[in-house]
Amino acid sequence: MILAVTGGKGGVGKSTVAYNLAAELDALERTDSRDSHSTANAGSVVVDGDLGMADLPSSRGPDLHDVLADRADPHEAVREDGPVTLVPCGRTLAGARSADLRGLTDVFAALERTYRWVIVDSPAGMHADVGLPLAAADAAVLVTTPEDAALADALRVRALARELDAGLCRVVLNRAGPNPAIGAVADRFGAPAVAIPKSEPLATAQAHGQPLRETAPDTSARRSIESLADAVYSCSSV
Repeated sequence: MILAVTGGKGGVGKSTVAYNLAAELDALERTDSRDSHSTANAGSVVVDGDLGMADLPSSRGPDLHDVLADRADPHEAVREDGPVTLVPCGRTLAGARSADLRGLTDVFAALERTYRWVIVDSPAGMHADVGLPLAAADAAVLVTTPEDAALADALRVRALARELDAGLCRVVLNRAGPNPAIGAVADRFGAPAVAIPKSEPLATAQAHGQPLRETAPDTSARRSIESLADAVYSCSSV
């Protein structure tokens, strides 16, 4: 399943949600694989699809820029040596310019043949590189914060998702305060909403390239992300 994690405004925590969601789905997938004794299309991989402003952990070796410039195969760019399996994106302007966006769909399809969950950390905004992950995705998770500007931008991406027939699995109200208006958000976006509270442990874990389930598993933020993963798991038929 290809899942686009998207949002209308930068800085709402989209990359954090994508990274931690991949970790939680991977854990669920390992349990499911043990129960079913199946190894085909196992596990999850998160793809840093923000070609101009990569935010997920990076390392040496081929990255998404190289794959989209036909310098590497998608699986050559996969990093499985960290806490979350991922395809990093390059951080140079030259790399971004050399990348052919038309190859994104083929990259996702190639990864989906190996991994059950391909989580795409999509760029913010309304540019063409935002629409491509949505067009390729089986479902989407839309990330916003409670601020009016973030909600307004997220609604515009919601409209784009509808145009591209990308099923909206969940809306994430990130950095939510006490008593978040989950019902109102769900009504406004036409999809169930999950609130992730403000969390210093989550920010610290992300800064160190670690999923929260490894560093602070008993926090309310981690329980919210775990609930999000359970919900996404149920969206596999979207």
